[in-house]
This record gives sequence, structure tokens and C-alpha cells, in this order.
Amino acid sequence: MTRFGFERPPPVLLAVIASTFFVGFGGGVVFPILPNLGAVLGISAFMVGAILSANRWVRLVANAPAGALVDRYGTRTPFVVGLFVEGVATLGYVVALAVPAGIAPEAWFLLARVLWGLGSAAVFATAYTIAADLSDSGSRGTNMGIVRGGITMGFPAGLVLGGVVSAVAGNVAAFAVAAAFALTASVVAYRYVPETHVTGDRSGDSIKPWEVDTAVPALTVGLVNFGLMFAYIGALFSTLVLFLGANDISLFGLAPQGTSGLFMAGTVVSAAAFMLVGGRVSDTRESRTPILLIFLAVSFVGFLLLARAGSVLSLGLACVFIGAGQGGTSGPMMALLADLTPDERMGRASGTNNVLGDVGGGLGPMVSLPLIEAVGFAPIYAACAALPLLAGGVLLLGVRRETGTFLPGRVADEAGATDPSSVVDS
Repeated sequence: MTRFGFERPPPVLLAVIASTFFVGFGGGVVFPILPNLGAVLGISAFMVGAILSANRWVRLVANAPAGALVDRYGTRTPFVVGLFVEGVATLGYVVALAVPAGIAPEAWFLLARVLWGLGSAAVFATAYTIAADLSDSGSRGTNMGIVRGGITMGFPAGLVLGGVVSAVAGNVAAFAVAAAFALTASVVAYRYVPETHVTGDRSGDSIKPWEVDTAVPALTVGLVNFGLMFAYIGALFSTLVLFLGANDISLFGLAPQGTSGLFMAGTVVSAAAFMLVGGRVSDTRESRTPILLIFLAVSFVGFLLLARAGSVLSLGLACVFIGAGQGGTSGPMMALLADLTPDERMGRASGTNNVLGDVGGGLGPMVSLPLIEAVGFAPIYAACAALPLLAGGVLLLGVRRETGTFLPGRVADEAGATDPSSVVDS
């Protein structure tokens, strides 16, 4: 069925979207709460940044093995197990607040984020590989955008839970509700997501953390992801609650926690909408490069607006631009990676992309929080504006080296796509 130019995704992808949406609550719920809660619990700014970024540092080790496992054993089991681990990790936030006062809460928060990193490494590698398995060159951008949208849209729901529900019912209630949804995700996946991936040789050597795809397409897309994640998740999301408090900006009379949740949710809603647009447009054009460059420029403008924001309206506009830039690149970028990567290496290529994205997302809080204390918000946000421009340069150099042109066409070979009706249910 086609509506407004979009084809209805295969039922398997709808199940993947639902699962990643529910589990995403646990990823977002901690951001509006922990920066302010850190002062109450006696956690330093550096430690708060380390907790927020811990899942990404863990994924640096876990992403490559997750991708290799997908290429060797398939998608279903890693996907279901990864979702369950993320659900258990979200329960860890509740434990962190419930432990006796003598036991350091930061240790429990850190452990929860470590578990989250292990689970999300498996989920990310499998979700993108499932989308690639069920796509051809004419639907790859759209399907990648839809799956990325599912992964991302759970995050603003978690942000709202973290900001609004914590303000109304308390922090424990917000974490508990997020955990319930996250655990539901693994049930949905177990029931509705079948095996989609053609696996390779299972008799090879043991899988290692450094078993990444070092081909030019994987490194190029990964470096673009690094820049975007450093600025967006790493810097913006970890500092916005502090920015609101420093500038006395509020929505609906909410405190900085609640207001930051709504603003961050706005950026992700904008991102999700433009994921569909960017992916679909890239599927209808001869080359995916121009649409990627356009949305990188949109992200650049968004961070410039953020550096000058001083009111609800100006901050809202900046968040819309930043979200649109982030989202608009997601579908075309993963589709470009799938275009240029053999099917049997797609799991590893996804792992490489996730590794470099997590380096950016992990460095962001650890660098931006201390620097903002030293030099203020505007210089840091202005510096973040330069990262999408640098990412555009890396993209052009990478595709030129791999294909011999700055505007490579979409792959015409459809043989790698899996018929959605032929996947093996297990």
C-alpha cells in the first residue's frame, strides 16, 4: 500500500520498529533526571558525564562482536536477547535510587548503563541488518529511515518520562514505567521477529572486539556518524538541562528537567519525521550524496542558532533544525552503506558505524560538560556547528575514493534483498 509516496513497510519491520520504540524509553529517561539528580546524590559533573556516556564506551567493545555475530549466526537471537538486556538495565535505575544511603548510587547507575550498552550493541546491529535484508535499492533509504525512526522515537518518549513523570510522580516512578516498556519490547520481538539473515561460516575463529569492517564505505559513514553523535547526543543532550537553568527558560511552568525533556523530545520528533523524508528522497534520486549534504548543512545551521538562543522560540527553532539535520542524514547514510557493502559483511559494517558513532556520543558529555563550566555554552555550541561541515568533507572524500565520483549512483543489483514473505520464522 502506498500513501503520500511512502510504501507500507513489511510486517517484520513494523515489529522491529515497535520493539525498538518501546526499549528506547530506557535510553531517554535518564537524561533529564541525572544531571540535576547528580547534585542531590553527590555525583560530580565529570561522573555524571561518565555515567551518561558509559553505554557508548561499552558499545565500543561490543559493537564489532555484535555485527560479526549477526553475519555468522543471524539476526533473531541477538535482537531478542539484546532487547531483554536493555530492559533489565532500565530496572537498574530503580535499584540505584533504592539502595541504602551508604552504597554509592553512581556505581549502580554506571552498571545499568554498562548493561544498556551491551544490549543496545546487539539491537542496533541486528535492526539495521534486518532492514538491509528486506530492502532493495529502491526501498533501502526508506526502510533504513523507518527503522532508525523506530529506534529514535522511543528516546523522546523516555525524555518525556524522565522530565514530566519525574516532576509529577517522582524519579523512581519514571524509571519504573520506562523499565516496564523496555521489557515489553523483548516480548514483542520474540513473538513477531523471525530470522532474516543469511549466515556465513560458523566454524571460524572466535569473535573479537576489534573485528570491524575497515573498508572505505564503513569508515566513511562511521566518521560522519561520529561527528553528528558528538554534537547531538554527546553535547546537546547532556548539557541542555543546564543551559535551561542558566538562561531561565521554561515551558508550561516546568522546571529545567521537565522543560529539557520536552525540548529534547522535540528534536527527536523532528529527526524522526525527516528520517522518512531523507530516506524516501534518496530512494528516488540517482545519487544519495546531495540529500546527505543538504541535511548536514541543516544541522550546521541548527547549532549556530543554538549558540545564539536565548528564548523559548529561538531555542525551539534551533532544536527543530538540529533534529531535522540529524534525522535527514540517517536513512540515506545507512542506505549508502548498504549500497556499497556486500550482504555478507553488512553486520560488521553496521558495527563499525556504531563504534565510531559511540566514540562521538561517548566523548561528547565528557568533553562538553567540563568545558561548559570553563567557557560557557555559546562557544561549545558554535564549535559543534563545525562538525557537520567537517562530516560533509569526509563524506565527499570517502565516496570519491570508493567509487571514483562524488555522486555515486544507487546500486542497481537487487539480488541481495530478501523477499519479506520468505523469511524463516523461528
